[in-house]
Amino acid sequence: MNNEQVATFVITGMTCANCSARVEKELNAQPGVAQATVNLATEKATVQFKETTAEVLIKSVENIGYGAILDDEAHQQQVAEKKQAQIKKMQRDLILSVVLVTPLMLAMIAMLLGVNASWVHFFHLPIVQLILVTPIQFGVGLRFYKGAYHALKTKAPNMDVLVSLGTTAAFLLSFYNGFLGGNPHELYFESSGMIIALILLGKYLETTAKNKTSSAIKQLMQLQAKTARVLNEDGSQSEVAIEAVTKAMKVVIFPGEQIPVDGLVVSGKTTVDESMLTGESMPVEKVVNSTVFGGTVNNNGQLVIQTLKVGNETVLARIIRMVEDAQGQKAPIQQIADRISAVFVPSVLAIAMVTLIVTGLVSGNWQAALIHSVAVLVIACPCALGLATPTAIMVGTGLGAKNGILIKGGAVLEQAAQLNAIVLDKTGTITKGKPTVTNLHIADENLLTTLVSLEAASEHPLAAAIVHYGEEKNITPLTIKHFEALPGLGIKGQVNGKTYFVGNPKLMVDKVDKENYLMKLEQWTKEGKTVMLLSDEKTVLGAVAVADEIKPTSKTAIKTLQNHGIAVYMLTGDNKAAAEYIGHQVGIAATNIFAEVMPAEKSAKVAELQQKGALVGMVGDGINDAPALALADVGIAMGSGTDIAMETADITLIHSDLSYLDQMLQLSKATIKKIKQNLFWAFVYNTIGIPFAALGFLNPIIAGGAMAFSSVSVLLNSLSLNRLKLEKRE
Repeated sequence: MNNEQVATFVITGMTCANCSARVEKELNAQPGVAQATVNLATEKATVQFKETTAEVLIKSVENIGYGAILDDEAHQQQVAEKKQAQIKKMQRDLILSVVLVTPLMLAMIAMLLGVNASWVHFFHLPIVQLILVTPIQFGVGLRFYKGAYHALKTKAPNMDVLVSLGTTAAFLLSFYNGFLGGNPHELYFESSGMIIALILLGKYLETTAKNKTSSAIKQLMQLQAKTARVLNEDGSQSEVAIEAVTKAMKVVIFPGEQIPVDGLVVSGKTTVDESMLTGESMPVEKVVNSTVFGGTVNNNGQLVIQTLKVGNETVLARIIRMVEDAQGQKAPIQQIADRISAVFVPSVLAIAMVTLIVTGLVSGNWQAALIHSVAVLVIACPCALGLATPTAIMVGTGLGAKNGILIKGGAVLEQAAQLNAIVLDKTGTITKGKPTVTNLHIADENLLTTLVSLEAASEHPLAAAIVHYGEEKNITPLTIKHFEALPGLGIKGQVNGKTYFVGNPKLMVDKVDKENYLMKLEQWTKEGKTVMLLSDEKTVLGAVAVADEIKPTSKTAIKTLQNHGIAVYMLTGDNKAAAEYIGHQVGIAATNIFAEVMPAEKSAKVAELQQKGALVGMVGDGINDAPALALADVGIAMGSGTDIAMETADITLIHSDLSYLDQMLQLSKATIKKIKQNLFWAFVYNTIGIPFAALGFLNPIIAGGAMAFSSVSVLLNSLSLNRLKLEKRE
C-alpha cells in the first residue's frame, strides 16, 4: 500500500479513560500507523495508516482484550448488534446478581434484627453462600477483573481495581473462615456480591445513556435524501440514487419535497423551510440565483436547481461531522472516586503487605498476621467509596426527572454545577418558535375578514398565523375565487367579486396610500417582525405583522441566572435588528448577542467563550443547535425541540421553560455537594479504620461491620437529597 488511508473503527469493551489510552497506545505502536486517536465518548478510533491493513489493526486491538469493527456502511448492522448484545449481557448479569444476592442480604438483615428462623440459618451456611456468590464474583465480576488488569497495565489504578481488590479480599476471607479452619460465623460473601451488583447497575445506566447519544447521529443521517429527480438534457426527468448526483447536474424539486443537495436556483420561485439549519421559523424566499441547502423543505413552488455540493460537502453532512467532532472533543470527566483510588489503592496494598510482614515477624504468628492484613483489605473494601457517586447521582437524576429535568449521568451534573456562562438559542428557546399575529393596522372588521379569507386559501407557512388569529376573533372565512399564489411576493384572489392582494412591499409598489403604512412597516420590521400589506387593485388598505413571540417566563428566568452570577448570551440566525430587539426585551446586553449565525458559527461562538475560560452551557431546540450542544461543556435541550437536539444534549428540560435552568443548577450543585460529603465520609471510615486493623485492634468481622455501616451512612446521605425543594428563585 503506497497511499496513506484513513479508517474509523468502533471500539468495544472500553469502560474508562485508561481503556481508550491503552487502545490508542497499541494502535500507534503498529507498523505503518502514522497517527491514531481514540475517543471514549463516541467509542471510535480514527487511524491514519499505510503499508498495513484494517484487518491487522483490528487484530492488534483484539490482542489486548478489546473489540474493533470497521465503521462503514457495510458493518453498521454488525456494530448495532454488538452494542445491543453488550446491553443485553449487562441486563442478564444484573438480574442474575440481584436474584442471587437478595436472599443473602435478607438473611443478614433478619439476623441483625434477631429473627431466629430456619431459613435465616440456611442462608448463613458457608456452602450455601459460596454457591450463591461464586457466579457473581467470578462470572458477573469478570468484567471488573479485566478492567483492573488493563488499569494496572497502564499504571493508572481505578475503581475496577478497588472493586476487584475489595470483593476478592472479602470472598477469600469468607472462604477461609467457612472451609479452611477459620471462624465459620465470620462470612462476608453477601458483601462482595452486593458490591458487584450495585456497581454493575451504575455501569448499565451509564452504557444505555451513552448509546442514546450516538443515535442522534443516525437521525441526522436519516434527514439526508435517498434519491433526487434529475433533469436530463432532452428535458425528461429521472429519479436516481443520491450517490449518483454529481456537481453541475440539474435537479427538479416539487412543492412539499425535501431538497436533496446544496444548489443554486436556475428556475422557479418559492419559499423554503430552513428551520432545520437556521432554527428560524420564518420561511425564506428563493428566486433565481438563490442558494438552497440539502435537507431543507420546498414549500410552495417548483424549482430547478443546479447542484453545487453533494455527499460529504453539503451543509447537512458538515453538521453531522461537527456533531461527531464536538462530542469527541468533550473529554470524559474523571470521577472523583477514581482520582482518590489512584493514590488509595497502592497505599492499601502497601499497608496490607507491611501489616502481614511486620505482624508476622514481631509476633511469629503468621496466621494472625494474615487475618490482620485481610482486615486491612476488608475495612478498605470500596463499598462506600463505590456507592458514594452512583447513589447520589441516581437520587439526583431521579429528582430531576420528577421535576422535568432529564440528566445523562454524573459527569453532566459535575459540569453543570460549575457553569458560569449560558448561551441561549432564540427561536423555540427564548421565544415560542411559532409565528403569531402581533400587530394589526386595518380599517374595519370587513377588511379583516377579507384578509383572513385570503390567507385561509394560502399554503404559505405564515398564513396559518393569520388564520389562527381569525379563529380567535370568531371570523368565518369567505369563499375565494380566482386565487393565485405569487411566489416571493404574496397572494391574490377575489372576495365578493372584488380583487384583493396580500403580500410584501414589493407587491404594493403601484398602490396608492402606501405612505400611510410606511411608518408601521419600518417600526415593525425593526422589531424583527414580518409585515404583510392588504390592498385592492389601487389602494393599500391594511397591514399585519407576524412574529415569533417571547415566552412569558423567559425574561424572569434570564434575570434569575444573571442575579446568580451566570453570564447570559443569545445566538440566532435572525437579523441583527430583530435579535437586538428580542435581547432588549429579555434583558440580554447587545454585546452578548450574536445574530445572523449559521450552525458552524454557533459552535464557533461556544468555542470562543470556552477559550476565554468560560464553562459554557448551550440551550437549544433544533437540529441546527446540535453541533453547539455537543461542543458546549453542558448541552441543554428544550423538550419541545427535535429528537436530535435532545439526544445530542446532556440535559433536557421537558417543560421547555427557561425557569427550569435555575432549578437544574440548584440540583446539580446539591448533588455534587452530596457526592463530596459521601466521598469524605467513605474515605474517613477507611483512613481511620485501616490503622486500627493494621495494629490488630479490629478483627475482620468488626471491620466488615464498619464497612457495612459506612455504606449505610452513604446511602442515607444520598437519599436525603430527595428532601431538596427546587424552587423558583429571583
